[in-house]
Amino acid sequence: MRRIIYTLVMAVCISACGPSLQPVTLHAEISIPERLSDWHVVYADGRRLTFNDGVIPYEINMPLFSDYALKLRTAWLPEGKAASWREDGEFEFPVGTILSKTFHYQYGDTGFRKLDAETELARDGSLDLDKHRIVETRLLVRHDDGWKAYPYVWNDAQTEAFLEIAGAAFEFSFDDENFVYIVPDTNQCAACHVPDFTTKEIRPLGPKAPQLNRFFVYVDGAQNQIERWIDTDRLKEPDIPPSRVPRWSERDRADADDVVRAYLDSNCAHCHNPDGPADTSALDLSQNAEMNRAFGVCKPPVAVGRGSGNRPYDIFPGKPEQSILLYRMEHDDPAIMMPELGRAVAHDEAVQLIRVWIANLPGDC
Repeated sequence: MRRIIYTLVMAVCISACGPSLQPVTLHAEISIPERLSDWHVVYADGRRLTFNDGVIPYEINMPLFSDYALKLRTAWLPEGKAASWREDGEFEFPVGTILSKTFHYQYGDTGFRKLDAETELARDGSLDLDKHRIVETRLLVRHDDGWKAYPYVWNDAQTEAFLEIAGAAFEFSFDDENFVYIVPDTNQCAACHVPDFTTKEIRPLGPKAPQLNRFFVYVDGAQNQIERWIDTDRLKEPDIPPSRVPRWSERDRADADDVVRAYLDSNCAHCHNPDGPADTSALDLSQNAEMNRAFGVCKPPVAVGRGSGNRPYDIFPGKPEQSILLYRMEHDDPAIMMPELGRAVAHDEAVQLIRVWIANLPGDC
């Protein structure tokens, strides 16, 4: 009964809130369209950004920081197919799945607003483009031979986005700071989405059970995202209840260790894990890694060059100003900063979080 009611509500909303759209189109690798609209996943007309029937928006608890860009995430799965559960909490998405992530900023007085927040959609589920500038939409598509990434850049009129295989760069400003926003090329997209360098398999990083396990305000009301995906046949029933990581917005109320671990997992562990592309650093910042030398506690630097800042350990308990981790997070010099890709400015709130956390760590080196 709940699924029937949900279907009726969505049908009414779609007919009332937007035009009749062509069905989502899955394109073969050899014929990737130049225009984002040819996928029929998300649309913009200069006034608002909307998404197609069957495309579901979602949020994650602990997102990757990207120069304070807000992100509208969506998922589309072929009709009659559902994602399955893996033992590690990740999902195995069916062939034909299209994940999208649209990066945007809210306008301020003289530039963009520096918001450390989540996307707020209008009551009809759209994004108001009178208040926001959309910059790029990245697609992650599951083809027969695996996932592929496609970056699309929006035009100034905010009516269409075009494929930019080589990436792009924009000179933007917050109300108090200038910066260069980088759209990664397809190889850079792939580099970050290969958490296991032994297989070199591209995988989604955000939509995992601990990240999706939260409420989202849909046009017909709030519901846990995992429940919604199950109710709409996008996800199979789990064998055990899913775990959850804290939301970034909960960082002042949640356990500090849990918040820091979740943040480092989302922002660092796609490279810094035992099988990742940064395995030579011998640093494992995965969510469930033990808090020991491999996690960086009292670990001397390995192959970091200028990135050490002449500090003795990755994490020096009680001494944040002697910790390499904090040094690299504070910097915006490409030769020093971490992560190496995906940002041009420091995440001030996260830097402060890590500084306080290290200062309160017990022990000594």
